[in-house]
Amino acid sequence: MKKLTALILAGIMVFALAACTGGGNKVGNGDISYDIPEGKALPDDAVLDVTITSHASWPYDENWKVWEYIKEVVGGTVNVNAVPASDFGTKFAVVMATPESLPDVFAFMGRPGTFSDYCEQGAFLAFDDYEEFLPDYNKFWNSVPESEQWMKNMNKAVDGKIYFTPVYGMERSKNVRAWLYRKDIFDKHGLKTPETIDELYEVCKKLKELYPESYPFCMRSGIINLTVIGSTWKPNFSYSVYYDYDNEKWCYGTAESDIMLDLVTFFKKMYDEKLIPQDYFTIDTSTWQELVTTDRGFIMPEYQIRMDFFNNLARPHNPEFNLTAMKPPHADNGIGVPMFNKQNWDPTGMAVANTGDAASIANAWRYINWFYSDEGSEIASWGKEGETYEVRDGKKKFIFPEGENNAQVLYGFQTIGSYLRIDPAAADACMSEEQAATTDFVLEYTYPKLDPQVFINFSSAEKAELADYSTTLETMVTENIQKFIIGQRPMSEWDEFQKELSELPIEEILAIYDNAYNKIK
Repeated sequence: MKKLTALILAGIMVFALAACTGGGNKVGNGDISYDIPEGKALPDDAVLDVTITSHASWPYDENWKVWEYIKEVVGGTVNVNAVPASDFGTKFAVVMATPESLPDVFAFMGRPGTFSDYCEQGAFLAFDDYEEFLPDYNKFWNSVPESEQWMKNMNKAVDGKIYFTPVYGMERSKNVRAWLYRKDIFDKHGLKTPETIDELYEVCKKLKELYPESYPFCMRSGIINLTVIGSTWKPNFSYSVYYDYDNEKWCYGTAESDIMLDLVTFFKKMYDEKLIPQDYFTIDTSTWQELVTTDRGFIMPEYQIRMDFFNNLARPHNPEFNLTAMKPPHADNGIGVPMFNKQNWDPTGMAVANTGDAASIANAWRYINWFYSDEGSEIASWGKEGETYEVRDGKKKFIFPEGENNAQVLYGFQTIGSYLRIDPAAADACMSEEQAATTDFVLEYTYPKLDPQVFINFSSAEKAELADYSTTLETMVTENIQKFIIGQRPMSEWDEFQKELSELPIEEILAIYDNAYNKIK
């Protein structure tokens, strides 16, 4: 999404000039009346243009059942323009530079702040200003318990309003992280799953003895994993900027010298003894997958969906292969916890464009509102009984023809633009029963609060300041952490590194985060 963000910034001024001659920020009002057929969300003569991102893993198919049902039940005419994810950033910027060609609704993937600059310019409209068209949206979110309101609150813009639709229900499947391990290998050799980082090291040493060509702690993705498993050393911890909920303050993890030293020392030891892949910082996915499926990788903090992925991939040639979830280990430092930092949020959503046409804007809001209704949730989650799902033993199950097992590819369920409020059971139903059975266990060991660093929005001025400060800092930190771990910089220079770090504008960066967060929390 970096490309998208850059292109958005490039197009802002063009849109701003056009918007000045258009309808302004607030278009439409509650006095607009329509002859809407009973049971429909839109009038018969309504024409709604919806632009969505087409994901490479399940490219948009105009014959998908989910869109057939949505169009049938919503009413009017809904035109879907699907843009491949690889092209979306470019086409989004082009469309935004020519406001007269704006669709009524955008549906895409990105952080909530991805298009915040456009919101400042009035290119998108806020839910808060159109509540008269959103009765089901308000009814639903008012019914959601406080513990789950973060899914809505994380979408607040710098002005405290919401421009990007909150998504509910997919947090059980989107970006869920788990500590995965080869249970069959552990059982075969009588090994105990590790509860501490020291035990993790010891069991990896034992596995290395048993499988000399293996890298038992088979991680990938480079330095980002130091954030993913940060709570292992300290709740919420990240090597970069993060919010410390326990102490209610913003921190920069690498500057917390003792904790970061402990973490880097552990990874260096694992690297030196070849307990993690030697190309850990650059390993590509295909190489990593080969290690895992050929008994050369046994423990990994990963996406939960990798359970089904690897089990399905490996079992045809190794029926005993069993990758499943274990309780996370923790550092024995008095503050580490057996938890993952929370990553399970849905990065998709919809936004209503300021087309300047009051009737179309009202219809766009009614369309979005429908997805939050009970009917909209049922259709978007399951479709129709007897066609896309059936009830067995009191539970809904997707109907799959012989050889099919993917509701996204087959029917379009849970694809971008096709949902906003999902029945959590439908999210589970897109997994194998084996994987779904681990979800509650995995989420039990997921930190309950999402780091606001993920969703915080910044004003244009704040973004400019961060751009000046952050690039040098992030580059310096990532390069040096990597050098310490792989031995290109001796650990004896750790204090010197911390001194170098103290000369960079960390406090200025944290102050910007604190100011932005105070506006929305």
